[in-house]
Amino acid sequence: MSNVNLKVDLNGLQLANPVTTASGTFGFGEEYKDYVDLNKLGAVMVKGTTLNPKQGNATPRIAETSSGMLNAIGLQNPGVDYFLKNILPETKQYDFKTIVNISGNTVEDYAKLASKLDESGVAALEINISCPNVKKGGLAFGTQPAMAAGVVEAVRQETDLPLITKLSPNVADITAIAEAVEDAGTDVISLINTLLGMKIDIQQQEPVLANKMGGLSGPAIKPVAVRMVYQVAQAVDVPLIGMGGISNAEDAVEFLLAGADAISIGTANFVNPEVSMEILAGIEDYLVENGYDSVEEIVGKAIK
Repeated sequence: MSNVNLKVDLNGLQLANPVTTASGTFGFGEEYKDYVDLNKLGAVMVKGTTLNPKQGNATPRIAETSSGMLNAIGLQNPGVDYFLKNILPETKQYDFKTIVNISGNTVEDYAKLASKLDESGVAALEINISCPNVKKGGLAFGTQPAMAAGVVEAVRQETDLPLITKLSPNVADITAIAEAVEDAGTDVISLINTLLGMKIDIQQQEPVLANKMGGLSGPAIKPVAVRMVYQVAQAVDVPLIGMGGISNAEDAVEFLLAGADAISIGTANFVNPEVSMEILAGIEDYLVENGYDSVEEIVGKAIK
């Protein structure tokens, strides 16, 4: 065991190391206990949680693509009350920080979720602003600075928990959204969420997904994600959690060098359920081999 310091301070949210798992790819954590030493993870962003239970979209809702996958799950989850009563008590037996990803159709939904989770004992909230605002014709909250900021402000009024705002890449200027949520009071920014994509079955001559379009994730989106982390790191002062196509330790280090203070592993968990432990070990090896004493020393090193 090396003496490298892997601890991460995300604006007061203390993690044992920079490796987290992305919402929607790791269940609520326990689903992976046979493959991963959950106590070694920095944090788990649990499956997207809504006020009421959701069945999700019709199937098929997952499709493989070149170097990635499309998903249109539709936020299937048992709802926040079930989570608080039945799931959270189980996750508390582990050392990882439980971060709850919250989603809503209105600003009021987000505020109510924050209120319910405020004193639950979770470590932080991750605000998914890629959801459609039903009061604005279905336009995603995260596509306009003012709407994104409005969600963060509403959540901040209901809780003192650390807030992580997850940015959508489906925008013209990612830095404008990042600056808006920073001004609105987010403590941390996570990026990127999935890119909007589509696949068509040429034999059936129709979209593969029942929802027609879905979120593209996996290695195919990594260059876009690294670029956006690099840009946002220079535009804001709050810490960043980088994600998007991370499949190995080299990918993770790339995000750290681009300015991410921590990283999150998503689609790769489906391919290799042990990948988070491999990436954690690989980051430590990189630091040792290059003479660094802490992970903080390499954050943003590629920014010139």
